[in-house]
Amino acid sequence: MRRLTSLLAAALLCLTASIHAQEKPSADAKPTPDVLIFTNGDQLTGALVSAAGGNVVFKSDMAGQVTVGFDKIKELRSGTKAAQFALLQKGVKVTKGTPAPEGTVSVDGGNVLVATDKPAANADSSSAPATVAAKDVDLLVPKAEFDKQVRGQEKFFSDWNGTVTGGATLARSTTSSTTLTAGIALVRATPTVAWLPPKDKTTVDVIETYGKNTSPTDIPAIPGTPNPEIVTLSSIFHADAERDEYFKPKFYALADTSFDHNYAQGLSLQQVYGGGFGWTVKKDAKQELDLKMDLHYETQRYLAGQINGAVVTAQPSTHLIGSTVFESYRRILPRKMIFTEVFNALPAFNDANAYSANGTIGLAIPVFKRLSASISTTDNFLNDPALGFKKNSYQFITGVTYSLR
Repeated sequence: MRRLTSLLAAALLCLTASIHAQEKPSADAKPTPDVLIFTNGDQLTGALVSAAGGNVVFKSDMAGQVTVGFDKIKELRSGTKAAQFALLQKGVKVTKGTPAPEGTVSVDGGNVLVATDKPAANADSSSAPATVAAKDVDLLVPKAEFDKQVRGQEKFFSDWNGTVTGGATLARSTTSSTTLTAGIALVRATPTVAWLPPKDKTTVDVIETYGKNTSPTDIPAIPGTPNPEIVTLSSIFHADAERDEYFKPKFYALADTSFDHNYAQGLSLQQVYGGGFGWTVKKDAKQELDLKMDLHYETQRYLAGQINGAVVTAQPSTHLIGSTVFESYRRILPRKMIFTEVFNALPAFNDANAYSANGTIGLAIPVFKRLSASISTTDNFLNDPALGFKKNSYQFITGVTYSLR
């Protein structure tokens, strides 16, 4: 009898647990997907990604990511846990603090409805969704991104992007040589999205090429000792920084500085401090062309003493008032290769002989994820090098580039 009672109690517990399990929804249950219904009756399930230019980007469970015009959509129903979006209307200038309808998005009868989760002011009424004609919708932006770009606080040490490049060439024989190259290029532009006008941009670039070559002399060696060696050094260093402040989407004021050291031209240090204006001539998803000009103060100091086996006579430093004429172009090629070209000329107003120029052409070829093979060629021209040095300094560099983002 006791055994029968125990079995009945156990069965009752199992039945009760089963009923409770059916009444309580699973915590791991998947959210209801969005449903996109076309005007011809076809439909897709998945998730709304964004909308821009009269088109909706929808990530389908079966067809992948598709782009479809509002005029082809009969209905779009948000799932029970749909993502939150902010709706931006055409003709409305978006700046810091600009309000926008936010919530879950649906499309019905040529209108876009944004249902907010915020409670209505009157507790006895419900908050009606904001309704905007599809033809008046400029963008649908994920709410988290909208909050960050429009309402968030900018931090100087966040949102930096750029590349780190390194390369090395070693040769060991009767003549030995070592060439090392390292560089970093950083850029921070705010805002970080294309749907807001540019506000400011900060760039920092540093690159160093160091070379050492050793070769034996023809002087007979003392028995048991090596011949004396001739050591030739080269070092080319460049660093620059620039801050741009946009007053129009394509026009900006700038402050810039640069530092150059070129052992191959007898240049100890060239410093430039200036300010000017820039113009973004063309910018789209594939390319960007910029033109800039500044007015600057420039100093040049030269090397002196024993340099690569020769005695270099001290040369007076120069103090210049000049200008920088700058042009840069960047283009994304097929297979995500990136072509870059930069040229600048620095004439001096108070000394027509003390002008300089340099240009660089580079190509980055993707290899694996953020790693790319890089090829670049640079020519530095200094019309007034130290006595005994050439005016041109040419480099051809191959290396590996790592993208920070």
